[in-house]
Amino acid sequence: MNNRLLHYLLGICILTLTACANITTPTGGKKDITPPKRLTISPADSLKNTRLKKLELTFDEYITLNDAAKEVQISPLLTIQPTVTSINKKVVVKIPDTLLEDNTTYRISFNNAIRDLHENNPYPAYTYVFSTGTFFDSLQLSGKIINAATGLPDSSGTIIVLYNASENDSAIVRHAPKYITHVDGSGNFQFKGLPKKQFRVYAIKDANDNKMYDGESEMISFLDHFVMPGDSTEAPIVLKLFTEVDTTKKTTDSSTKINTRTGIGQTRSDVFSYTLAIDTSSKDKRTFDINNDLLVNFSRFPVINKDKVTLSYDSSNVNISESYNVVSDPANPNKLRLAVNWKENTLYTLRLAKGFAKDSAGTEVPPAKYIFRTKEDDDYGKISIRLPGKYKGSSFVLQVMADNDTIYQKAVTDTTIDLTRLKPAKYSFRIIEDRNKNGKWDPGNLFGKVQPEEVIPYSGGLLILRSGWENIVDFEPKQEPKKQTDRSSIKK
Repeated sequence: MNNRLLHYLLGICILTLTACANITTPTGGKKDITPPKRLTISPADSLKNTRLKKLELTFDEYITLNDAAKEVQISPLLTIQPTVTSINKKVVVKIPDTLLEDNTTYRISFNNAIRDLHENNPYPAYTYVFSTGTFFDSLQLSGKIINAATGLPDSSGTIIVLYNASENDSAIVRHAPKYITHVDGSGNFQFKGLPKKQFRVYAIKDANDNKMYDGESEMISFLDHFVMPGDSTEAPIVLKLFTEVDTTKKTTDSSTKINTRTGIGQTRSDVFSYTLAIDTSSKDKRTFDINNDLLVNFSRFPVINKDKVTLSYDSSNVNISESYNVVSDPANPNKLRLAVNWKENTLYTLRLAKGFAKDSAGTEVPPAKYIFRTKEDDDYGKISIRLPGKYKGSSFVLQVMADNDTIYQKAVTDTTIDLTRLKPAKYSFRIIEDRNKNGKWDPGNLFGKVQPEEVIPYSGGLLILRSGWENIVDFEPKQEPKKQTDRSSIKK
């Protein structure tokens, strides 16, 4: 072999070895979305005459448990819950078999507890069934959960619990129930494998996960009568959640700037001060709601010198005094309320001169001047609500909500209700069947066996109101809620 051929072959070998030495990162491939596969289960599912002590499930890959204490449930409940552990590819459930009752069907639900170790793919919801007797209980109970105040389905954090009918109605505050289930995302629930016996039925918005009712910190619902489970054709029951004590607090609109003035030399912990919820950031920005009175909130009761409180507005660069009425507020004597017939899109000036307010000790708050502009009609929207005649009368109240605030709540006196100068927001509508005719919705009382008042929600859902738009809402029939026209194009 000549030298040229030898050199050629040697070069080929060196290039080949160099290429093999360059190690590249392998491609990851497709993400594993396959859930674990169960290989064995011991003892077998659906056994009778069995007092289960230990249950083992083996899978085809390494697995982990997600919130097993909550996700893995046994029904009926035991006074000591099963212990659930995972070891490599196996899940082990241990049960104190001495707590099992005779002739009872038990269901162990794993829900979404079992997942593969690396990708966290959940094993499909699985329920293991066994019976300590010679038969399986097969009756069912289903229904839906409604928020009594809104009339709409409720699902978040709600459990449905069953107690034996023989127990006192105070059992719900004393110990955990016999059976428990959760609602789905639509507010529906279902019990399976129930015995043929009567139960007390409750729903609880279980804030602390103790499976009992803890009073006004949680929502509650109850049925007035005992319930006997049946087959799948039984009519669903309806439970209406309510809070026994209304803890709703109205919050200040975060879009409004709070102006605060305190007395000279006083500390924030003990001051005679006042605040005004007005926006003075721009003279050209229309911010003040012409539906509202002008409020001055004091930290303690003020003595007002009205001669030192002046309100004026700008008209063609001429400052004109505006009249106002001082309206007392018995519920809050620390509040100065100025009722004004506001002009649209107008620049106002509020002057609070020195000595305009003192407390009982003679301490003065500092003077101030506030310049702000009012909104105009096209900054608002309008809603015309059409109601069926069956709701007309003092036994029914129309409630209109803008976001979380009630802006209208009155007995239905006509079949058409027109609301004007409404701020842009998301509006909801409902009819309250006012049993006691006090003009508002009343919750129920658990131990007084009083159900909450009926609420009929508007089926069209939320209405998004925009500035300068007119909206027509047909409360019934159930169809698209609104017809709109752009008022901004209408000449004044």
